[in-house]
Amino acid sequence: MHIHILGICGTFMGGIAALARAAGHTVTGCDAGVYPPMSDQLEALGIELIDGWDVSQLELKPDLFVVGNVVTRGNPLMEEILNRGLPYTSGPEWLRDHILADKWVLAVAGTHGKTTTTSMLAWILEDAGLAPGFLVGGVPENFGVSARLPGTPTQDANSTSPFFVIEADEYDTAFFDKRSKFVHYRPRTAILNNLEFDHADIFADLAAIETQFHHLVRTVPGNGLLIVNGREESIDHVLKRGCWTGFERFGCEGGWSIGAHYPDGFDVLFKGEPQGRLQWELIGEHNALNALAAIAAARHIGVAPPLAVEALGRFKNVKRRMEIKGTAGGVTVYDDFAHHPTAIATTLAGLRKKVGAARIFAVLEPRSNTMKLGTMKDALPGSLKDADLTFCYGHNLGWNPADALAPLGDKAQSFNDLDALVAAVTAAAKPGDQVLVMSNGGFGGVHGKLLAALAG
Repeated sequence: MHIHILGICGTFMGGIAALARAAGHTVTGCDAGVYPPMSDQLEALGIELIDGWDVSQLELKPDLFVVGNVVTRGNPLMEEILNRGLPYTSGPEWLRDHILADKWVLAVAGTHGKTTTTSMLAWILEDAGLAPGFLVGGVPENFGVSARLPGTPTQDANSTSPFFVIEADEYDTAFFDKRSKFVHYRPRTAILNNLEFDHADIFADLAAIETQFHHLVRTVPGNGLLIVNGREESIDHVLKRGCWTGFERFGCEGGWSIGAHYPDGFDVLFKGEPQGRLQWELIGEHNALNALAAIAAARHIGVAPPLAVEALGRFKNVKRRMEIKGTAGGVTVYDDFAHHPTAIATTLAGLRKKVGAARIFAVLEPRSNTMKLGTMKDALPGSLKDADLTFCYGHNLGWNPADALAPLGDKAQSFNDLDALVAAVTAAAKPGDQVLVMSNGGFGGVHGKLLAALAG
């Protein structure tokens, strides 16, 4: 089959392209301003990429067009596909029909921590010799790729792994299907990690997102398992609307919980019984909760918790999750994907615990659709309380970050010019400082600019 993917350079659609190519399909694709890193990865796989939406792409005559949710009505290529009555589908639908159909799907949903928890779970299964397939919204360092077909389990050289681990996103499927992506995956094991208001561009309120999560719960079979965050009232609301599947809670007594803390980790407990001591380099209680969820999900398919705990001791996290980009002039620069106030707060709290009294500079780009709308701007000052100084890049926002950050007084500055922001951070920095860059985009290559300026 020849598929042509519209919006191929997004992490999710690029992952689908890689899976389709590995499955033997002919894959081409297009996007607006074809861009790295996904463009580089896809070109390395021999996938032809076209810049823009010109209708001349119809001359490729693919068997099917796979449409990403970046594509809207009015897109010239999509309009011509519709006018000619050509076959098209969404990315999640194609994935369900061609990759997930005969698999034991383990899905990881939640407002925060999806990418990290999915990567943890995939790594536990890999370390146990189960060779799972996976699709992650990032690049797990243990694998070096964001998507992979199931491989050959070590214990059965004549078969292909039945397991597929997927990051289950609540964002909409396509312009013609406004349900969340995850309703298409039909998991047998599902993690509901947390649930907060986000994606203000498509959801009116938290209740609307809870409805989508309940759609996911409705798809999990009775002999499956839900792994749910016991600290989240919103997830309780979801389950009370109807649940036909057994569930285990994590983060609370009576389920999977955190025992004694150590400088390099913590004890893992299940119903009060020790399951092992996790020793690792990750920071923050949010990552400990992610680990509990992954261990619980792995147990559902037969991986003993002590083995899962050992595997996570060898987990290398995901690129852009507290990734150290370098040190210059005695100043360490980190890159993190945090862009929601809760994620910003938990990331800063984890770094504060790690570095103690060292100064932390938060360098923030409010770039997500929710943040651009200003829906959560009032929560920003509270989320930045663990930072000693905050530098906010306010380019192309519909609100004034200086006004939003005013409660922080002289601890916060905002900039519309990236070079001016870099200069201000460099002027304020001293050896021993920690610079935490947070954005869900490329942020204009600010990490490299900061390191170059600090080195100078």
